[in-house]
Amino acid sequence: MASPDPLVIWEAPFGDFFNGAQTIVDQYIAAGESKWRRMNGMVLYLPHGYEGQGPEHSSARLERFLQSCAEFNMTVANLTTPANLFHILRRQLARPFRKPLVLMTPKSLLRHPEVVSDFSEFETENRFREIIDDAEVNTAAKVKKVKRVLQCSGKVYYDLLARKRAEKRDDIAIVRFEQLYPFPSKQVDALKEKYKGKETFWVQEEPSNMGAWQYVNAFFLDHDFKLIARKSSASPATGYKKMHDQQQKDIVDRAFDV
Repeated sequence: MASPDPLVIWEAPFGDFFNGAQTIVDQYIAAGESKWRRMNGMVLYLPHGYEGQGPEHSSARLERFLQSCAEFNMTVANLTTPANLFHILRRQLARPFRKPLVLMTPKSLLRHPEVVSDFSEFETENRFREIIDDAEVNTAAKVKKVKRVLQCSGKVYYDLLARKRAEKRDDIAIVRFEQLYPFPSKQVDALKEKYKGKETFWVQEEPSNMGAWQYVNAFFLDHDFKLIARKSSASPATGYKKMHDQQQKDIVDRAFDV
């Protein structure tokens, strides 16, 4: 806060490590500008993704950050491409003002073979993309074939993509919400129009009482919007790898059960 110009990044070994810093997040990250008119551009890297590492190492409590979002006080994102990470960090410094940036950073995406970006995507004519539509649904004829739209954020996208490719499903469109707050309303309105009349689901790895579901659902009250997730739970994740694998498979199975 004392030096807003540099890019300052705090990275947690696991996302839940921020629990010990909850008071600092509440006081300075979420509400510092509202209370004291002090801007800061702090970036938080919080590993977040259900990878079978148990309840203490799966969740960065995305829902807590989204509950603290108001008055454009910070940016919350869950990214899926290297290029989008580059552009959001570039935007963080290029802006003529400062806002905290909270990034969910799944550890498995560091080594995932699909998580790559072409060099051209880093060039100056490109920019940060708040929403990434399904690149394969790019004509009116292909849109017409779509029966179900899966909207998601973060790592679960690659689980859904693998199933879509394996089953060669052209009746499924997968849309990624890269930025969750501020909510990209204009892009979402365009998607609603594009996929008008299609069955629409929010798919998340987190239990239904956690993650982005309750936040995102508030923007779809005028829409038939359903959830696919783990059942509500007091704990962020199971401590048993076998149960984790079954839960993860169940989420993907339900997403493609048209």
